[in-house]
Amino acid sequence: MSSGVIPQISLIMGPCAGGAVYSPALTDFTFMVRDSSYLFITGPDVVKAVTNEEVTQEQLGGAKTHTTTSGVAHGAFNNDIEALQNIRDLINYLPLSNRDPAPVRVCDDPWDRDVFNLDTAVPLENTASYNMLDVVYALVDEGDFFEIMPDYAKNIIVGFARMDGRTVGIVGNNPKYAAGCLDINASVKGARFVRFCDAFNIPLITLEDVPGFLPGTAQEYGGIIRQGAKLIYAYAEATVPKITVITRKACCFFVLCYCWIFFFSNYQVF
Repeated sequence: MSSGVIPQISLIMGPCAGGAVYSPALTDFTFMVRDSSYLFITGPDVVKAVTNEEVTQEQLGGAKTHTTTSGVAHGAFNNDIEALQNIRDLINYLPLSNRDPAPVRVCDDPWDRDVFNLDTAVPLENTASYNMLDVVYALVDEGDFFEIMPDYAKNIIVGFARMDGRTVGIVGNNPKYAAGCLDINASVKGARFVRFCDAFNIPLITLEDVPGFLPGTAQEYGGIIRQGAKLIYAYAEATVPKITVITRKACCFFVLCYCWIFFFSNYQVF
């Protein structure tokens, strides 16, 4: 997390190695360009000399690696122009500083419009899978949603949208992936986003449909207790308006976590 005073965005458009990689890592958002940008502390030659491991630049620190595996990058684009255009879109959601309000856009999307696909977007069966993004796109202004880290920890969705022209932060479990269970990566991803929204006075809307934490030795050994607590603390600490919508269920021992989120919200909807 950076200063929390002004939004900071890094765009990697070529090779970035050694100590230079820490500069983008300290910013709020880092984006990369596919097939032309790389981030790594030590390059393939050094890795080969020290560990005898053969790896390419793309495998070691390419856009796919950092958007799907490491979580260092928040998104990747096909070329420089697409990257710059998307960053402009992101900036349109953000305030200039933590003392300024987020930009307000004139909205032609009526607040009371009928959204008929919501009747079928969420299945009645508790175990049936669905994509929470369908719900998000139906709720927000003009179906416009800027997702952050869309390829990393897909079991949780975070991103920016607008309600009545005003910026809001969206957090939601996605039952399409891992049944929407919360794991280490999802906890870290969600906590970081919540803290950013709190720093810049962006209200939060949380969409819940979650059966529990992801079980297993890998999660326990990786510190799911510590990492899961970060998400709880981020919500408890946030002072921005918070609305929680339970789309289907929040059950099992995960209630311990999301009850905190639920009761720390200003409004709750079942």
